[in-house]
Amino acid sequence: MTILTLSHLTKRYDKAASGAAALDDVSLSISAGERVALLGHNGAGKSTLMKCVLGLIPTSAGAISIAGHAPGSAVARALVSYLPESAAFHPALTGREQIRHYLRLRGGHVRDADALLDRVGLLEAAGRRIGTYSKGMRQRVGLAQALIGTPRLMVLDEPTSGLDPISRREFYDILDDLAGQGTAILLSSHALSEVEARTDRIVILSKGQQVAEGSLADLRRRAALPLTVSMVPQSGQEEALVAAFPEAAMHHGALSFTCEADEKSKVLARLVANRDQVADFDIQPPSLDDIYAHISRRAA
Repeated sequence: MTILTLSHLTKRYDKAASGAAALDDVSLSISAGERVALLGHNGAGKSTLMKCVLGLIPTSAGAISIAGHAPGSAVARALVSYLPESAAFHPALTGREQIRHYLRLRGGHVRDADALLDRVGLLEAAGRRIGTYSKGMRQRVGLAQALIGTPRLMVLDEPTSGLDPISRREFYDILDDLAGQGTAILLSSHALSEVEARTDRIVILSKGQQVAEGSLADLRRRAALPLTVSMVPQSGQEEALVAAFPEAAMHHGALSFTCEADEKSKVLARLVANRDQVADFDIQPPSLDDIYAHISRRAA
């Protein structure tokens, strides 16, 4: 089931038709259980797109549907949850009091507050005032309130900002569980190494335009960037390995070079042929950082 549909979405803050578009003819759909990462430089249109989906600002052209309902409608608000980059809460309230307040606003039961705080790892600090929380802990409070009501669509703007590495992993584990239960997830992030392994599809915006969309494998094929081959020589076999791979360069005791993706089989055959000289090797595809930089430069 499709949860979110954007059709030719355009947003101009200048009402004149000739004004610069913050979003220009963006089309996108997200199905139940799908995790989609929204990438782009500052000013690319990510926040504007999210505000349109949430019904916080009107669109200039195009249409948005949230499970068949208009953004900002009562039904859409009940289906959607949102976590901003910098979650702000009343510093005098405890974590428990804050979540109980949001539960009342969402028509939930206050008794569910501790279960939500426990899910995000804040149960032990539930009785402390939020003013004593770190930024990462405040983000966890924000995630707890976003989990209220089992939303059909979660919109997350830089959700792991301020979280330590272990907390980030736990956060994505929660998202994986939600996706497994059918929640559609739209998140923006500058931490590309995180979304590389924990999202199903990637959308890249540049100057308000949608310049790429697809799985990581799709984007790798389209970018056609080279693979990186690295080899560790057997002791005493450095010169022999250099002779066998003259295109490689030595760095910190390892030889490395690049090759096109369609040359991978030939490279593997060469490695097998010279296995007596090779102690270890690795073939790395381009990372999401590499792909994003390539697509952004091409779009510019």
